[in-house]
Amino acid sequence: MARKDRTGNRKTREQRQPLKIPELGYYLVVTDTEATERCYFQGLHKELPKDIQNKLVIKVVETKTRVMIDKCLEMTAYDAQYRMPWIVFDRDEVKDFDEIIKEAEALGINVGWSNPCFEIWMYSYYGAMPAIMESWVCCDEFEKIFQRKTGQKYSKSDAGLYEKISRTGDEEKALQIARQKYGQCVREGKTIPSKMCPCTTVYQLVEEIKKKVNLANKYLL
Repeated sequence: MARKDRTGNRKTREQRQPLKIPELGYYLVVTDTEATERCYFQGLHKELPKDIQNKLVIKVVETKTRVMIDKCLEMTAYDAQYRMPWIVFDRDEVKDFDEIIKEAEALGINVGWSNPCFEIWMYSYYGAMPAIMESWVCCDEFEKIFQRKTGQKYSKSDAGLYEKISRTGDEEKALQIARQKYGQCVREGKTIPSKMCPCTTVYQLVEEIKKKVNLANKYLL
């Protein structure tokens, strides 16, 4: 039987075990999708240099949109000083999209949002972030370019998703495009996420991870 914490709530196995602190950080990514973001971020971690993988943790947890924040807080409560919490989700058909982002940020949770969908971020690997307002159109268009570039059909549950887009696309260019699109929205006075389209802040998480990896590699050299 699970033991209880001081508030009477049952502790999970992970909460009871002490956290082995990774040198480059412990990223907790809570998402509301069934596969895409998980495949992407797990793939990103898998493609890191072998000597870096144990020094930087990326843990992806899937849950319902309405409880992402609560799940994030629950999983950082016991090791808050070590874990870097993120929620990653799309505008898509999400109600209270802006309110969720605002609440999360007020609680110290980083937000990797995409408008209209996560595919707009992956699209940028191929040199563009087109002005697409609807998520289903974005997915359809990304499927076409993904198949053209990789020679394979796109699947949201493809465990090799990150490896394929990073190999056939340009990640540095993707970061640059996403950064520019975000800056353009801000310059145009668009600061409400639901009005910033096409746009994403997922690049901020990826950029942070990559900078840590690059610095670690320089140190090792």
